[in-house]
Amino acid sequence: MPSILPSHIYTLVALSAVCTILLASLNAYTTSLKATPEIEQLENMINHVAAKGNELLTIVATTNSSAQVSIQLPATIGYKQYWIRVRNDSSSAWLEGSLGQIIENESIHRVYLPKRTSASGYYIGGYGPAILECAMNGSTPQLNLSSLGG
Repeated sequence: MPSILPSHIYTLVALSAVCTILLASLNAYTTSLKATPEIEQLENMINHVAAKGNELLTIVATTNSSAQVSIQLPATIGYKQYWIRVRNDSSSAWLEGSLGQIIENESIHRVYLPKRTSASGYYIGGYGPAILECAMNGSTPQLNLSSLGG
């Protein structure tokens, strides 16, 4: 009879360990399911802002004028803060963004803008509408991104 009690205790400990592993894997799975739509929403938003930027660049380059557009964006994606910025180097210009805080040289999604574009500025979600401004700087179009509230 004394050997049955330790056997039940070992079984209870083993079942507890299995339950803990199952709960942890279920939690990881639901977290990944939640993150997928957030990333898709961020990518759609970046594509939308890039399309507006391309539209402004085309108008400004064609008419040799300046233009500005205000874009209403959500304050957060899910419950996470996000950021979008426009940058360029000697060969290309792009619009990029990610969830969380701005980290140098890290972005989830990047959309390239037309060549020979000078781009600068950033937008952090929750600080009013995003403002895209475009003007000619000599023969190069200059695209700037900022927020109305920040």
